[in-house]
Amino acid sequence: MELLTHSYFALFLIVALGFILGRIKIFGLSLDVSAVIFVALIFGHYGIIIPLDFQYLGLVLFIFTIGIQAGPGFFESFKKEGRQLASFAVLLITIAALITVAIIAVFHVDTNIAVGLLTGALTSTPGLAAAIDYTGSPLASIGYGVGYPFGVIGVILFIRFLPKIIRVSVKKSEDDYKAKLEKEFPEVLKRNFVVENENVVNKSIGELRIRFMTKAVVSRVVHNGNAIIPTPELVLHKGDLIKAVGTEEALRNVELLIGPVTEQEIALDPKYDVRSVLVTNKEVVNITIGQLNLLHTYNATITRIRRSGIDISPSPNSKLQFGDKLVIASSKANMEMVAKIFGNDQKRLSDTDILPVALGIILGVLVGKISINLGSFSFSAGLTGGVLIIALILSRIGKTGPVLWTMTGAANQLIRQLGLILFLAAVGTGAGAKIVDTFNDYGIELFLYGAAITILPMLIAGLAGKWFFKMNILSLMGALSGSMTSTPGLAAADSMTDTNAHSIAYATVYPVAMVLLIVFVQLITMFL
Repeated sequence: MELLTHSYFALFLIVALGFILGRIKIFGLSLDVSAVIFVALIFGHYGIIIPLDFQYLGLVLFIFTIGIQAGPGFFESFKKEGRQLASFAVLLITIAALITVAIIAVFHVDTNIAVGLLTGALTSTPGLAAAIDYTGSPLASIGYGVGYPFGVIGVILFIRFLPKIIRVSVKKSEDDYKAKLEKEFPEVLKRNFVVENENVVNKSIGELRIRFMTKAVVSRVVHNGNAIIPTPELVLHKGDLIKAVGTEEALRNVELLIGPVTEQEIALDPKYDVRSVLVTNKEVVNITIGQLNLLHTYNATITRIRRSGIDISPSPNSKLQFGDKLVIASSKANMEMVAKIFGNDQKRLSDTDILPVALGIILGVLVGKISINLGSFSFSAGLTGGVLIIALILSRIGKTGPVLWTMTGAANQLIRQLGLILFLAAVGTGAGAKIVDTFNDYGIELFLYGAAITILPMLIAGLAGKWFFKMNILSLMGALSGSMTSTPGLAAADSMTDTNAHSIAYATVYPVAMVLLIVFVQLITMFL
């Protein structure tokens, strides 16, 4: 068929058939977007190849958006769970290396082919580059070619079936993860109190330092029947009512400081307004609430920040991010001016600025080219590592001058999905073109060795992740994908959950696994 000779037609045909196949459920399981690679394998076997440029384009888009999404959580996760995740990666890579050594010793497989098998089974192009460099033999490439197809397919299937293997519900794990987030970011509540504590009567809000002492925000005060927006100079009198916003613990502190809770409602004075405002003005991104000085300038108070589906109790040190939804109390006269400060432009929130994506990927490619030489050991982050590292850092920075590095959830998801299908289609056709020839040339034994290097480390490490490391299944899927340096594995996990726990684990584990694999390749080459 002549149309199949056109790459663009073949690409979208593979994608369409992949999505159709991915929606078919067998015993409650489906491949989702991962099915694209299986369709691509068949097309590749029959000589329909998607150009390599599509693979690299898809790879950088997918990895960059993963890094941008995972960045803020990555650094916090690394502080809390970095040692555990790094230990997991060390365990998996060490098991893979030991299996490779056993294959060399027991089955007398050529060392050069074996290290190629190791890098192919873990789908690591930087590992292959290191293997070729250290061995100086084309046999490493042959081993990589044998191990790579099952390395791609095996990780995807293992990730898809992992919840069944260890009998864990993804839905329950998502609920547990969200509960953990809620514990770290407790629900923000509002409550009314009566001023009765003699120690606070006739003292100003500024003197009492209510926000500092309780971590709650006073959004309204009623004095002599009039509801007003509080200022630091406002003096509290006995019997006044106050409305406070904060976590359960913060509101308990308010009760201890101010007086008992009351069910009496506090009506808003007609002169005042409470409104949700979107942060879409780049000028206020990365600026703290304290720096804006809204209370003194506009008599306005931010009582709540909603970010990524989580309500956060604001403090003067809270930094604003693009897309934050703020609950603001202000006079009606000033509310429009306050809203303009933050942008509050729904259309701008949905716009996608491609410049930061292009600049970020350029920086990532350049960083990936940097080679670090330590005597006989040489290391570079490679394309995937470079783009991932830069995306994590830029996401953490948030903004550089007028360039905003963060992205809205919708824009991130769209670009990520586009990159993913390009990557899977190109990888699949490339692997499919070689899989039968490789089998004919080297027989089933090498395939089985490669499959063992792929599956056994994941099985052992997966069980250890559940029973020894006590990892959430979402983090476990990400850690397995990162330890196997498998972008398709991450894609499989990505299609199974709406959280970003897997992305954070992948981003934490991937650099450790990549460096460790290169070290083992060199050690095996040197001593066997």
